[in-house]
Amino acid sequence: MWEYSDKVREHFFNPRNSGPLEESNATGDVGSIQCGDALRLMLKVNPETEIIEDAHFQTFGCGSAIASSSALTEIIKGMTLDEALKVSNQDIADFLDGLPPEKMHCSVMGREALQAAVANYRGEEWSDDHEEGALVCKCFAIDAVMIEDTIRANNLKTVQDVTHYTKAGGGCAACHEGIEEILAKVMGETASGAEVSPPTEAEVALARVAPAAPVKKLTLVQKIRKIEEVLEEVRPMLQRDHGDVELADVQGKMIYVHLKGACSGCMMEAATLGGIQQKMVETLGELVQVLPASHMPVEA
Repeated sequence: MWEYSDKVREHFFNPRNSGPLEESNATGDVGSIQCGDALRLMLKVNPETEIIEDAHFQTFGCGSAIASSSALTEIIKGMTLDEALKVSNQDIADFLDGLPPEKMHCSVMGREALQAAVANYRGEEWSDDHEEGALVCKCFAIDAVMIEDTIRANNLKTVQDVTHYTKAGGGCAACHEGIEEILAKVMGETASGAEVSPPTEAEVALARVAPAAPVKKLTLVQKIRKIEEVLEEVRPMLQRDHGDVELADVQGKMIYVHLKGACSGCMMEAATLGGIQQKMVETLGELVQVLPASHMPVEA
């Protein structure tokens, strides 16, 4: 089960501004029922001041989608359109005192609906870019442009992060390699001095082990030693909860581990692997993926 804040529960069980808005003069539609999430945002905008006097929503989705949509309408009421366009998906999550990582895509959908509604009011063409970039995730129809934009806006570092924020990679996993390439491209832009958001602690740590200047590639033995060092670092935390982890194999950028004891089959397994993966990226200075040993390819 995901941990939801009290504000998420409040906006789910008692959503604000839900239902049609009869006097709306701006509408933004994003998502699709086929993909499991769809949102319609309706605004009543004062034509003289461009102040949002009212905002309503209709959504098809999970509790986080409903709560995020409710929060968005509360945030933007009273703002001008230009002020509203500065609201980020993180602002929506912060308003709700946080969202589970796996549900951050709900806040991203709200931000896109707002952009679509403002464009609709101003008579502009708005596109979610799904036809502009190469389709990366066929399961959820997510393209490269959306993934790149979301990575930059939220300083994402792992495939799991991208899945949480966009749903890309959350289906058959065939697109994981493509997502890794986009992550490497965006992180490369950061290293080359392109204009990006302020660096996170993870970026700073990664920069220390992977500076812009060329570095000597680790041998397999050196890489395994560093991987073991990371596992030794996280092991005490797992053992406190009667769990453990040990290295199973290293195959290129894939690091396979055995989760043992209470960690085996735990509902937090994905979060545990994600945390280990983040530390691996920071320590090794390269994008790697940490997977359970059960995902190791079977030799013929």
